[in-house]
Amino acid sequence: MKKNIVLIGGSHGIGFSLAKILSEHHNVYVASRTIDKLESLNVTHIPFDVTKDTLDTTSLPNEINGFVYCPGSINLKPFKMLGVNAFEEELNLNFIGLVKVLKELMALFTQNSSLVFFSTVAVGTGMPYHTSIAAAKGAIEGFAKSLAAEYAPKLRVNVIAPSLVDTPLASKLLSNEKKQEQMAERHPLKKVGNPDEIAKMAKFLLLDDSSWITGQVLHLDGGLSTLNIN
Repeated sequence: MKKNIVLIGGSHGIGFSLAKILSEHHNVYVASRTIDKLESLNVTHIPFDVTKDTLDTTSLPNEINGFVYCPGSINLKPFKMLGVNAFEEELNLNFIGLVKVLKELMALFTQNSSLVFFSTVAVGTGMPYHTSIAAAKGAIEGFAKSLAAEYAPKLRVNVIAPSLVDTPLASKLLSNEKKQEQMAERHPLKKVGNPDEIAKMAKFLLLDDSSWITGQVLHLDGGLSTLNIN
């Protein structure tokens, strides 16, 4: 059965990969700042900046079966170099923006709708220079579990917590071959993630094959969060 699925963010990286694979069989609505490569896909684009705009729901169907919040950031700095404003910006983009969008959409979700959010491996595994992003994504994990409990059995809510993924957002960390090798070496599987791998997990969580999964944080991180092989 075709589903109506809303992606917040989807013109780059994981969001674009997800829009691409979902649009083959489902009705996909992408709300993002830019359209970019989305023009090549069979999706409905809604111009939207999550940090500034209120989502225009008039372009959306009356019933939504799936939802994914893709906006994120990678702001890796020592705590002493981060001002309070940096934490506020991370929270606004990663978490407060999510809450604002959901406030607009909750009435449109149908029975058995699936919601997917993104966290980071750095929430469950303490890493230096990750204080601001880990704090913002940690808020998402706690929020998701509470939301999943509150809206069960109508809605399923799950979180994907990746390690480093080769996307435009991570380009500075993977800007040359040496950096790529160093980042790959940190992971037990000796590679960084690619957007399609994460998108396929998000697709699984959105569709009916995952109908008994809710309130979970799924770690797609090359074994980084659970394996110590050094």
